Amino acid sequence: MSRDFVGALLQLNAEKQVSREQLINAVEDGIQSAYRRVAGDEDIHVRIDPETGKIRVFRARTAVAEVEDPLVEFSLEDARGHKPDAQIGDLVEMEELDGDVFGRIGAQTAKQIVLQRIREVERDQVFDKFASREGEMITGAVNRVEPRAIILDVGNNVEAILATSEQSAVEHYRIGQNVKAYVLEVRRSTRGPQILVSRTHKGFLKRLFELEVPEIHSGTVEIRAIAREAGSRSKVAVASRQEGLDPVGATVGQRGARVQAVVAELGGEKIDVIPWNDDAGVFVANALSPAQVISVDIDEEHRIASVTVPERMLSLAIGREGQNARLAARLTGWRIDIRSDVSVAEAKAAAAEAAKAPATAPEHAPTAAEATAPAAGVAVGPGAPAADAADLDGASPAVGKAAAKPRAKKASATAAESVAPAAEAAARKPRAKTAAATEPGPVDADAAAPVVAKAGTAAKVATKVATKAAATKTAATKTTKAATTKPATRKTTAAKKAKAGDEEASS
Repeated sequence: MSRDFVGALLQLNAEKQVSREQLINAVEDGIQSAYRRVAGDEDIHVRIDPETGKIRVFRARTAVAEVEDPLVEFSLEDARGHKPDAQIGDLVEMEELDGDVFGRIGAQTAKQIVLQRIREVERDQVFDKFASREGEMITGAVNRVEPRAIILDVGNNVEAILATSEQSAVEHYRIGQNVKAYVLEVRRSTRGPQILVSRTHKGFLKRLFELEVPEIHSGTVEIRAIAREAGSRSKVAVASRQEGLDPVGATVGQRGARVQAVVAELGGEKIDVIPWNDDAGVFVANALSPAQVISVDIDEEHRIASVTVPERMLSLAIGREGQNARLAARLTGWRIDIRSDVSVAEAKAAAAEAAKAPATAPEHAPTAAEATAPAAGVAVGPGAPAADAADLDGASPAVGKAAAKPRAKKASATAAESVAPAAEAAARKPRAKTAAATEPGPVDADAAAPVVAKAGTAAKVATKVATKAAATKTAATKTTKAATTKPATRKTTAAKKAKAGDEEASS
């Protein structure tokens, strides 16, 4: 029987991958628990010899200075009655029991408890195994696909959970496919340890580079920072710990072989490998690659980097929907403001003009006439002539309608004749002002400019009024001729009809 027991322990050790000591402890706890379920047997202990498999059952209590639980404790004097050299805290054996009197019900209870203890030991082993692998990469086969997760079989009937939020949007999985994943967290649960894995974490990208690049695995090349948008694009900053070793070249590999292997594992995700630099300005410029950077201004207090790029590189620096600039900001840890060189030059020119404006102001105080002249010039600027023209355009259809009506012929002609002298008078005013301006003598150019502008505008308006008046007069003349011609034509037609009627009557 002892040989059978030892063989069973060895078989469990091979199947469950549980150590022999843990199996023996589990069996001891199971048998003890079965004995202690009987009232008065709370002080029974079980020991198993791992070599022979012999089971020894005995009663034992703990020696204490003050007894609180008499079922499992007794005083030091009583303990020394069984063991003369007993000390406080020692487990003193009182009597040995016969293990063969173990009943059927007790054996079933012991079996259930032993199996439960073995399952707990298995769970603890799985938890310890994968808890130590947090932050590492594991490989599993797709076992089943659920609506919110994919279950991976990582071996030894251990399953890992790849949640939908941790999956790349461009990847698709099938049953039985081998999938690499990054261990995020290992949790304890009533059903055993839960292993949560991810394929979108930036640590997964780092582990892939360690797998493909020997220099990164050995530590010669170090990955200093990673910014990633899974399934779309990633940026990796690398630095070399060995003098003369190009970190970017070692990471990319010959003809991009190493980085292409990582890209293939990630389903075509684009990866930018850039050199790390302790200078924040240089590092920000590198992070915005492939765009070229003209200059970088660093604000240490607010951690803002103002970047100037060529106009043709502005869209490339920002990226699609701002992706390139967003990844660069995550990679560097700086807030990045990107501007083109054209906008910077325009801003500088505007600032220079604003700075020169107070210096060009008139030194003497303006008089009342000079103060009103600029106001008149602003009023007759781009907005005022448009209003005058609109008024004239609105009046011209009314004049045309009046000319079209025979009854309003005289009124239209009178209106046109009355407008013409006013237009001629307005046309003469700019000439007079221009002549006055050309006379010799000291003239304030700033004060005269609005007046000249006003005169020119008035001349244009007057010319337009005169043109419309002439057109109105011509239309009125044509209408008068047409009205005079129609009655004469009617009389001639009536005379011809009457003559024709007389000739028919005579015949």
